[in-house]
Formats: sequence, C-alpha cells, structure tokens
Amino acid sequence: MNKLIVLSLTALLIGAAPSLALEEGARAPSFSAPRLDGPGTISLSNYRGKVVLVDFWASWCAPCLVSLPLYEELRKELPAGEFEVLAVNLDKEPGKALRFLKERGVGFPSVADPKGRIPETFGLETMPTSYLIDRNGRVRHVHTGFRRGDIDGLRDKAKALIAEKAK
Repeated sequence: MNKLIVLSLTALLIGAAPSLALEEGARAPSFSAPRLDGPGTISLSNYRGKVVLVDFWASWCAPCLVSLPLYEELRKELPAGEFEVLAVNLDKEPGKALRFLKERGVGFPSVADPKGRIPETFGLETMPTSYLIDRNGRVRHVHTGFRRGDIDGLRDKAKALIAEKAK
C-alpha cells in the first residue's frame, strides 16, 4: 500500500509541475493559431528558413506600447525574405488587440491566443517576452520585458542570425 501512495503522490507532483521556461538552444515549440486580423491560421512552421522574432504581448501590457512599434521598424529594416516578426496576442477580446496594432501602425503577422496555450508551451514567465528563433527552428535568444534601448541588442542578434547559413 505504501508503494501505491508514493506512486500516486509522484503522479500528482508531475502533473502539478509548472512548465519550464524555454532556454536558448532548445527547439521552438511548433504552433498554429487563428489570425488576429481575420480568417485563417498562422503556423510558426510557415517561417522555417527565416529568422523569426516570436513576441508574446497584450494590449494591457505597458512595455508592449514601446516594443511593438520598434519591432515593426526592425521588421521593415531587415530583409523580408530572411526575417519576420510573429506576434502572439493574449487579449481576451481581439478587438482591443486589433485597435492597439492599428493605432501603433503595426502590420506584422499576429495570432490570437486568448486561452494562453502557446505561452504555456514556451514556458512563458513574464510579459512581454520574445524569442529570437534561427532558420533551423532553434531558440537563440530569449528577451524578457522591454525598454526602448533593448531594440539595439535585438537588432544585432537578428542580424548575426541572418548572416548565418541554415544548416
């Protein structure tokens, strides 16, 4: 009977364990989600072969007010065939998110994930968080929070990844 109790407790602990944050070098979790701006879905796999900045955001996130327009500028600055920003929005109401993007002139692809399933697979711990993913689908940089000056470091990292050849 003691063995049954130990097995039951172990199963409970494993089931209750929080997801671990994704680390640099790990393969980025595959995901597909509905487009925020209309019908259809977007999959991370659509961008295989490109360097991708996956950003988790919400309209209520103060640092996102700063980061998203700067990510749009970065997207326009770097070669479209080699770099993309893919945003994962966590708002419960898509209308708020769409207004947020329109008011800030943001046009990169965004998906809606109001139930937070995608951030769970990434082990998201704080908002905003972005993941710079190389051409082979590996997480090469994790950036938590955002301040205006952070864009320079992300730009440098993205340029270095673009310069690498896909393996």
